[in-house]
Amino acid sequence: MEAYLDNSATTSCSKAATEKMVEVLTMDYGNPSSMHMKGVVAENTINEAKKKIAKTLKIEEKELIFTSGGTESNNMAIIGSAIANKRAGMHVITTKIEHASVAAPFAWLEQEGFEVTYLNVDAYGIISLDELKNAIRQDTILVSIMQVNNEIGALQPIEEAGKIIKAVNPKTLFHVDAIQSYGKMLIYPKKSNIDMLSVSGHKIHGPKGSGFLFVKDKTKIKPLLHGGGQQKGMRSGTENVPAIAGLAVAAEEMYANLEQNRTHLYELRDYFIAEVEKIEGVTVNGRKDHESAPHIVSISIEGVRAEVILHTLEDKSIYVSAGSACSSNKPAVSATLKSIGLKKELLDSTVRFSFSVHTTKEELDYALSVMREVIPMLQRYTRR
Repeated sequence: MEAYLDNSATTSCSKAATEKMVEVLTMDYGNPSSMHMKGVVAENTINEAKKKIAKTLKIEEKELIFTSGGTESNNMAIIGSAIANKRAGMHVITTKIEHASVAAPFAWLEQEGFEVTYLNVDAYGIISLDELKNAIRQDTILVSIMQVNNEIGALQPIEEAGKIIKAVNPKTLFHVDAIQSYGKMLIYPKKSNIDMLSVSGHKIHGPKGSGFLFVKDKTKIKPLLHGGGQQKGMRSGTENVPAIAGLAVAAEEMYANLEQNRTHLYELRDYFIAEVEKIEGVTVNGRKDHESAPHIVSISIEGVRAEVILHTLEDKSIYVSAGSACSSNKPAVSATLKSIGLKKELLDSTVRFSFSVHTTKEELDYALSVMREVIPMLQRYTRR
């Protein structure tokens, strides 16, 4: 049996999204900038994709910029808006538990002379709204907060944060990394005072290399890519029409069955947490209730290194992550785990299980049965 439990790293591309991509790749393959009929058909495909995605967020189609994925969307939002608004101020705010595609652009801004305030989180990975309020100044031009943490599933109070930001300084832009939340929950940027929102296609059963950035109309932001002026000059380069079409189909599918999917994911999560905690030496990180993301469970295993349990499970065709997959090629202590105050000896003993709409209870039972067998054995081996 196989149990793929690494869906926060990537999901399988849905059948409908794949079929749509093949159709565009083989039949409607024109360049959307071409003036002949093949180009018009390709442009119409992009416009249709915009309609589908805009509907899920209750936004205008013109407020969407298609990108190559989450990293580009985050970089465009953070660097593009900071550079565009630096005359108004050089102060920006983010949290200590952001994904590398947010943390790295903020580190770059620091090198360029911007002042960055990093918000703390509590033991569950949640920011303090009072700390946020006190951090905003008249020269604060940007706040960036991820909605769902990719390692422990912490769910930030985005709506409350948006209200505070705009109440203290209406000119401060609010960016939300929704890469782990889009498709799992309802997000209405305008209701939550969000100016920019990043999404990645391969987290929602769309293709890799696809994503988008919502940019609220009239928001000042500079492009990162310059060239042919596609997407109103905001993202030059011939659009990846097959990926855009596949992304839109995947988004539509996720939101068509949102409540059913969420119920399924929470049932899996509740069951997995209840069973995995019965294994001696295993603790669950973050909140265990439904005030957390429905698809992520982070566990620490006393006396067993994450890499060891990961490869032991892999030998049994069970696939999980040690922290964020995007950082797995650069072994480093997780900023998220350090920020929540995880015991030093557990920092290198933490693995992430993440589910999708296709995950079954049978897969979890298989993973749990293997873990019940191998964890005590690995713990004994370590203690020798």
